[in-house]
Order: sequence, then structure tokens, then C-alpha cells
Amino acid sequence: MYEKRIYRNLIKTDDLVKFEVMVKETDLLVRAERDLSKETRESVLKYRHQIETYIAVKPEFQISLIPLKNDPYAPEIVKEMIQSSQLAHVGPMAAVAGAMAEWVSKDLLQLSGELLVENGGDIYLATSKERTVGIYAGESSLSLKIGIVIKPEETPLGICTSSGTVGPSLSFGKASAVCILAKSSTLADAAATAVGNIVKEKKDIELGLERGRAITGVLGTLVIIGEKMGVWGNVKLTQL
Repeated sequence: MYEKRIYRNLIKTDDLVKFEVMVKETDLLVRAERDLSKETRESVLKYRHQIETYIAVKPEFQISLIPLKNDPYAPEIVKEMIQSSQLAHVGPMAAVAGAMAEWVSKDLLQLSGELLVENGGDIYLATSKERTVGIYAGESSLSLKIGIVIKPEETPLGICTSSGTVGPSLSFGKASAVCILAKSSTLADAAATAVGNIVKEKKDIELGLERGRAITGVLGTLVIIGEKMGVWGNVKLTQL
């Protein structure tokens, strides 16, 4: 594990059961109405198998940094990754963490009405009460100081964060944090990568917000670099 996952304590869900499931690179924190560890692991294995099998047949899916063409024969999770990457103009694997969070959530929502699945900072949330998602932005002075308020009627919702300074994910930018809200966490993950790639210094914040706004399906964008922050769309902030 590359660092202590501080952000895993940034959502108050004392009313839910919390458990973690790890399979290879997939590291999920799940909060549900009951312990669904077994069902979660089965779901992760199913979708990982689909993605890994597809990569074995089409290796470019794993390495491409640009969108690929639609494949009618691909598994549904792969199709959504391809389509989301087309909207964001990034490679399909830019959406993999968000895709795993979303598709595992779709399985678990049949067993738990309240659900949060987080995968490396990428979240899929379904809730019947207002929740606040804290923003971890590494060494930024704004890190752990602000949160995004999510209302139940806005969910299910994807809330995905990319950083050029935190974590192992590939980013060509230097943003402390780029957070994207979308109905799909697959799309939110791809969009966060796309926005994060172009934010290299503070003057790029407006450019990043414009990039997020241009991606079909993005509901809101938050960009933090150092002590500066910019927000566009349906993002309600609160102090932590």
C-alpha cells in the first residue's frame, strides 16, 4: 500500500457496517447495511475476470492513452469504460477504479439500500440521508478542510478524485486534487483524469473547470492546486 489511506475516514457513516475487500490491485472500502464481504469479493472477482480476459484478447485496452472504438462483443463493464473514455478523451483504463466501484455497487444495491463503495478515492454512493464527502488533497492547505455535501436525491452518484501529487495513478498534471461528480463513477473517474492532466499550475484552474464542463455527463468539478481552488457546477461545499 503506497500510503496510509487518510481519505477513508472522510465520510461519516456510523450508521453503516464498514468492511474492506482486496483482490490484487482492487482495494475496496464498503459501507453497507450489513456485512457483505463475501458478496463483494465475488463481485470483484467477476468484474476483474471480465476485464483481465478482455485485456488478454485486446492488449491495447490496457495501455492506450487515447479512446478506443466501441466493441459490441465486449463485457458491459468494458463497454462503459470505453464509452466513458471517449467522452473524456482519455484511455479506457483511466476509468477502471471508478468502473469497479460502480459495477460492484450495482450488484450490492440488490442487497443493501444504503451503500458506499470506495476504490482508491473513487466513490459510488447511494444514500437516503445527506452525507458529506471530505476532500483529501495531499500537502495542500485545503486538504481535509472542505467537503462536498451530497443530498439523497442526487444519488446514486459517482464522486471521483484524481491527483497529480497523491497516489500511483497516471496523471500528466500537478493538481493537488480534481474531484468530479457524475451519475456514473466510471465517467467521473475518466473525467477526473482528463481534467487533472491539464492542470499543471494555479493559472490552469479555470482551464480545468472548462474541461470538466465540456464533458457530457459531468455534473460538477472541483480543482485544487496548492492553496487555490476553483469550482463549477452542482458542487455544494462545507467546512470540515
